[in-house]
Amino acid sequence: MKKAFVTGATGFIGSHLVEALLSKQYKIKCLVRKSANLRWIKDLPVEIVYGDLFNKDVLTEATKDVDYIFHIAGVIASRTKEGYYYGNVETTKNLLEVASKNLNLKRFVFAGSLTAVGPAANKIPPDEQSPCNPITNYGRSKLEAEKEVLKFKDKIPVTVLRLPAVYGPRDTATLDFFKTVSKGVIPLVGYKSKYISILYVSDVVKALIDAAECDMAIGEVFLIGSEKFYTWEEIGMAIEKYTKHRTIKVRFPEFFVVIAAAFNNFLDIFRKKPSVFNIEKSKDMIADAWIADITKAKNHLNFRQDVDLEEGIRRTFEWYQKEGWI
Repeated sequence: MKKAFVTGATGFIGSHLVEALLSKQYKIKCLVRKSANLRWIKDLPVEIVYGDLFNKDVLTEATKDVDYIFHIAGVIASRTKEGYYYGNVETTKNLLEVASKNLNLKRFVFAGSLTAVGPAANKIPPDEQSPCNPITNYGRSKLEAEKEVLKFKDKIPVTVLRLPAVYGPRDTATLDFFKTVSKGVIPLVGYKSKYISILYVSDVVKALIDAAECDMAIGEVFLIGSEKFYTWEEIGMAIEKYTKHRTIKVRFPEFFVVIAAAFNNFLDIFRKKPSVFNIEKSKDMIADAWIADITKAKNHLNFRQDVDLEEGIRRTFEWYQKEGWI
């Protein structure tokens, strides 16, 4: 039986990954903080390892006999640059140092981000050879984490997947967009169409597992994304099909989004946790194109987008309704 160690298992992508690995008869250990909400994995036949990515003793014991490590955990919201680097770079470095002691490790898979590459210049999708120009501290921290992973490629078999926007059941990042459209408004940023590569979560999970099991992926970096690039208008119209009324499109000037994000940053002073919608996020939102050339993943991993936008939206919307999130 294959054994896997998963970080970020209580989160959106991580919990779906755990379910998929179980369906493939993997034996799984999940790294979990004592304060974490276990709602998505508490009833699954997995071993819970309590600790964090700074406790090397816990990590060493948990990873010494596993075949695969899937590093999904990361910091997506921070009040400071140091917070992103601490939560994304230092944690990855710690896990790599521990993993390098496992001489039987078959793969270390790192869930990277398209933000490490940056938005597409002139709407030309970048590939793995394109220069990386991240525009946020989050993106820069993910790029630095990638570099740490690749430093170990002569010691352990590593693979990096740069993931696009991901949606599906349990996702809270796109929930607000679904909610707004369900109330009759498709909110759009700027006065021209913005393009995005976006994947349903099952396609992302399949890519992570395929990358782990493919020998051709050892030591490689792959861009993962949808085979078609979508506009936010298209996404909004796909959601509209499952609402009870017609929608109107409301465009917000880009400067308005930046001002709103700045105000939200101010409100963070009074919150226990930083909001995901901040100045950093507004930079992502006003960019013209978050797209990628996935030719390498198609050729090496046989990657395909199995769930198109309409089907993915249907599954997600119905799940939100069932759970009372919409």
